[in-house]
Amino acid sequence: MSDIVSFAVESVNKSLTSFCKFVSANDAGKTGGHQEGFYIPKNSIPLMFDVPGVKGSNKERFVTIKWQNDFETNSRFIYYGQGTRNEYRLTRFGRGFPFLTDNNVGDLFILSHLSEDYYEGFVLQSDEDIEEFFAAFNISPNETNRLIEKHNTVTAKDNLLACFERYLSQLNVDFPSTIELASCARDCYNKSFHVKLSQIIANPDIELLNWLNSEYQLFKAIENKCYGERIKTPFLSVEELVILANTILNRRKSRAGKSLEHHLAEVFNNFNLQYQSQVITEEAKRPDFIFPDFESYHNSQYNSDNLIFLAAKTTCKDRWRQILNEADRIKIKYLFTLQQGISANQLTEMYKYDVRLVVPKPYLESFPMEFRDRIYTLNKFIAIVKEIQD
Repeated sequence: MSDIVSFAVESVNKSLTSFCKFVSANDAGKTGGHQEGFYIPKNSIPLMFDVPGVKGSNKERFVTIKWQNDFETNSRFIYYGQGTRNEYRLTRFGRGFPFLTDNNVGDLFILSHLSEDYYEGFVLQSDEDIEEFFAAFNISPNETNRLIEKHNTVTAKDNLLACFERYLSQLNVDFPSTIELASCARDCYNKSFHVKLSQIIANPDIELLNWLNSEYQLFKAIENKCYGERIKTPFLSVEELVILANTILNRRKSRAGKSLEHHLAEVFNNFNLQYQSQVITEEAKRPDFIFPDFESYHNSQYNSDNLIFLAAKTTCKDRWRQILNEADRIKIKYLFTLQQGISANQLTEMYKYDVRLVVPKPYLESFPMEFRDRIYTLNKFIAIVKEIQD
């Protein structure tokens, strides 16, 4: 774990309240409006004010923020309630503030409230740092833009929780396989909320996010079952503590990527798409998904225009380049991600190398306005595959 991630984790752990979100194009002033500063959603009002703002008037509060464990700013929380506006923002960082540029879009912004008017802020820029932070609190990219839950409590609906508890009572291993975990969480969610095939077909983007959220909740419950009693007793040595902590963190990180693949596969199954996962291509590379299959990819007579490549990465600010040489026969590389926001410069470079981004529909607004028409939703990507395969 890098120093900056360690500082951020420690800050959140000792905070009164804490918050994280991906820096959006709107935050960086790249959407054509006159907004400034970090947008803070209404679900996180306790981070800023004791009571909500009142429509019809503005409200502000000045605080000191120490950034990256390095420098401080005298900043302002403000509620804009006059006219047509009805939003909260964090503003005023001084000249030369380095974290609200176009290149920061897609970074992870973290804010911890430590005392009356004192906060600590962090901006994590690499995929590795972002995933380390997520693993530390067992949260997912789609659980951002809200207050951070530090105690790993399961907050699912009663019927979903009951389904989880039945599964936990029958669990005879420490941790199930990633595919079993994904399947159980998905089944519990579908049964608890009466999700029908027609709903999945109509809104694959939304149901995918619901399944991912459900699985994270189940995973937290399994962790609590496996480690709840152990962490209540003293460790015999620092080494023993470090070994257990690393085991937990590594399992969280390795599960996250596989989780996304498993749930995407289930979406494709529901649409009756032809595909294969982890197909071996050139130099023993293994793309996440090839449409339609291994045989077609390696058949030189098969029209390469009818081959489709899809990679799945929870975050992709740095790692998108890894997919460029995973399937030489396919020029266009589709990349599904849960990343919320990527800078215009990086998106330009992606398109230069024929990478096409696919994101859940609710995440489109976190990307620069000029690129939104060129970013695919899951539903739109599925339509492309179906058009070729029908």
